Amino acid sequence: MKPARYGPFPYSPIVDRPRKRWPNGARVALWIVPNIEIFALDEEVPKEAGGSGKAPAIMNWATRDYGNRVGLFRMFDVLDAHKLRGTVALNSEICDRHPRIIEECLKRDWELMGHNESNTRRLDHAKDGEDAAIVRRTVATIGKASGRPVQGWLSSGLAETWNTLDHLVDNGVRYVADWVNDDQPYAMTLDDGREIMSVPYTADLNDKVAFELRNCMPEQFEAMIRAQFDVLWREGAEQARVMCIALHPYLIGQPYRIGALDQALGYILRHEGVWAATGAEIAAEGRRLLKDGAS
Repeated sequence: MKPARYGPFPYSPIVDRPRKRWPNGARVALWIVPNIEIFALDEEVPKEAGGSGKAPAIMNWATRDYGNRVGLFRMFDVLDAHKLRGTVALNSEICDRHPRIIEECLKRDWELMGHNESNTRRLDHAKDGEDAAIVRRTVATIGKASGRPVQGWLSSGLAETWNTLDHLVDNGVRYVADWVNDDQPYAMTLDDGREIMSVPYTADLNDKVAFELRNCMPEQFEAMIRAQFDVLWREGAEQARVMCIALHPYLIGQPYRIGALDQALGYILRHEGVWAATGAEIAAEGRRLLKDGAS
């Protein structure tokens, strides 16, 4: 898209929109997004990603590798217990470096969406033209490893360039999660008239923000999840809402934290009117509701 003062969509106050409900009258679409990432030991870990900017950053790297070796399997157990599917924000290098992880995700029918090639290389840091190649390679690698088309995208660090949305549509991606400005999916229209859906991710109900930036204890993160759900569930009686929980295996997968996720999910799923969905399912339903105008 061309540089602009506002996004490629009209301003739309949620109170002015038609009444909407999810399938079977659900109030809240519950969207679980595990970020399964890889950090290259021989590359500088960006400071905004929690690194020192120097390589090798042993402690920062090893902490994150713990998530892929141990913490992720605790997450699998908890989501399995609640019969929930994840929508993985996946660094495509995982496909080559750790295919065992892909095997476990596909066994559970989890969705895999693009999340750059690694978390040490972000789109807004790429040289001219390289951002298009990163998107293309990421989508191709994940598609080949999974045998499925990649429908969704979350940029590492939620960082885009002016051309990212065009690159995504060029590669068949149908929804993007970087634009955390709504509680409902909506359509984004590119300069050439093509569309891509925005599905609400969260930079707030996110274990990285909670534990690394706010120094929350596990019980505080659990309380945040419950409080977020209570408001969205109440509002969802009139207007369907999306509730995203963003997770990182190296954080929530720690032994003293994993129980907070288990308890919070149990609380949510004791309520009626909760639709446990993948990003692709939410995007498709959001597209249908926009077309129909109301539900």
